[in-house]
Amino acid sequence: MKDSIKILAVETSCDETAAAVSENGLNILSSVVASQVDWHQKYGGVVPEIASRKHMEFINPVIDEALKEAEVTLEEIDAVAATYGPGLVGSLLVGLSYAKAMALALNKPFIGVNHIAGHIYANFISKKDIETPVICLTVSGGHTDLLYFKEYGEYEILGRTQDDAAGEAFDKIARYLGLGYPGGPLIEKRAQNGKEDAVDFPRPFLDKDNYDFSFSGLKTAVINYIHNQKQKGNDLNINDIAASFQKAVIDILTAKTLKAALNKKVNSVILSGGVAANERFREVLKERLAREEIPLYYPDLKLCTDNAAMISTVAYYQYKKGDFADLDLNADPNLQL
Repeated sequence: MKDSIKILAVETSCDETAAAVSENGLNILSSVVASQVDWHQKYGGVVPEIASRKHMEFINPVIDEALKEAEVTLEEIDAVAATYGPGLVGSLLVGLSYAKAMALALNKPFIGVNHIAGHIYANFISKKDIETPVICLTVSGGHTDLLYFKEYGEYEILGRTQDDAAGEAFDKIARYLGLGYPGGPLIEKRAQNGKEDAVDFPRPFLDKDNYDFSFSGLKTAVINYIHNQKQKGNDLNINDIAASFQKAVIDILTAKTLKAALNKKVNSVILSGGVAANERFREVLKERLAREEIPLYYPDLKLCTDNAAMISTVAYYQYKKGDFADLDLNADPNLQL
């Protein structure tokens, strides 16, 4: 294999159009992201049809910018990669089809990448010497998964959400509170000025002897509280509700992660996904793990949300194993790890 492997990666699983070029996986030569947040905010969430149309509008200039920023030509690219799931099927198809066409035209290998794996491997871009074995908590708008890595590339799924993902719950509660979209950062901002113990919301599944999660009941409890307060004519203290809800989510995530880390006797814990950007969550989990002398790692903030740099890193490790995809690979919106 060549000493220098350059991979062009495309990510269009939801509402971010992204492209990146990496060298040997962890050396990110460029990472370009075009956000669609402004187009979706007025609807309180991502509108799939709008998302796919915007991907078609953005994908050419985003890839051109990624190549320009990396100072790499198409001829110097060794492989083309794209996310093929999970995500919105229309969005996935834009990036996947474009990347497959590029691979065919360039006569280069094509690599299909699992979006969730990308979020996990974003940690190794930020810190290249994380000691295994590792517990990884992936928390995003679509996923809440707890995994055990004995070695890199060898993982076991310990638990996952049985209904709503944590990030999805943040978005829905933010909408009910009239805060807008995306919900996570808006809830976190209001929670900074609220009381965490103002409302005693439930912590589902904490009494179960497993590593699974559930956020649907918590979400319903918050919505019912909001409705009850309005029916009674009481003013809503949005800051207190946000802080109490956020604390409930953090308590659930922290307890499950700590339990897994101790039972598996790991050397490290890593976070991935958009909710990993929540500063309060990081503080609480880091403090709890520090008592057990277990270090916590998480990606740089720009790598927590959807990006193509993380996709290019996963693609490099698949390239090393010869794990290439046929050009008839289809999008899989429900793809699991």
